[in-house]
Amino acid sequence: MVLFVVFTAGPVLASLAMSFTDIRSTDMRTPFAVGFTGLENYTRLLGDPLFQKVMLNTFEYLVLGVPLTMALALAAAVGLNQISFLRGLFRVGYYLPVVTSIVAVSVVWKFLLRDQGGLVNTVLGFVGISGPGWLDSTTLALPSLVVMSSWRNLGTLMIIFLAGLQSIPREVTEASEVDGAGSWQRFRHITLPMLRPTLLFGAVITSIGYLQFFEEAFVMTHGGPLDSTRSVTFFTYDQFGFGNYGLAAAASYLLFLAVVVFTLVQFRLFGERKEK
Repeated sequence: MVLFVVFTAGPVLASLAMSFTDIRSTDMRTPFAVGFTGLENYTRLLGDPLFQKVMLNTFEYLVLGVPLTMALALAAAVGLNQISFLRGLFRVGYYLPVVTSIVAVSVVWKFLLRDQGGLVNTVLGFVGISGPGWLDSTTLALPSLVVMSSWRNLGTLMIIFLAGLQSIPREVTEASEVDGAGSWQRFRHITLPMLRPTLLFGAVITSIGYLQFFEEAFVMTHGGPLDSTRSVTFFTYDQFGFGNYGLAAAASYLLFLAVVVFTLVQFRLFGERKEK
């Protein structure tokens, strides 16, 4: 309890209080002498064109990244569930990027996606295609980061989905086979409905991850080009570095509110419904 209060609850409450003040880095020696500004930091953020842009970027990360990551993870889990030979090796292979340093992964992908000399454009050049500047384009940079992040994070969801698939009783699928159901029909009408709680859990944790998108953009694009990959977390990091502690705290709580809202919406839409 002491550790929780000192290192978790205390900083959370302190940052909440900071979001209603004009505290800056120069005020750290006299933190109780700062002025109370009420909701000024929040209204200032909501009216800031840059913050509006990073909110839109974060929403794009969410909309593009969650379906892609979940689809890749579910496909990998279904495939691994059908085989027994070298299943453990494939599970380790898919999960290996998750335990690899995100900075190392981002640096490798940055070199892969380089305009000149990058592996992706080099391979495209072999077939006569002139590859674009993946990380230098305002339209391609964000989707490129989403693809990299989906590749890195699918291992976690794959393990979760695989556990859910293995919990489905074999009697149910065998009975559907006897009734003449094909592979797609079994997947659509048996596997997906019985995986609903697992899919909901995967969607929630993946959404939270993309709403907090930071490291990939920080290492690979530094938020550019023209702030096209800058997220709310990146914006908060910058404001804290600029010494605008009150503004940074307000931005972090707006992000927290977004996480709560999206989580509640997902539970409302995809959670189990009780029969009336």
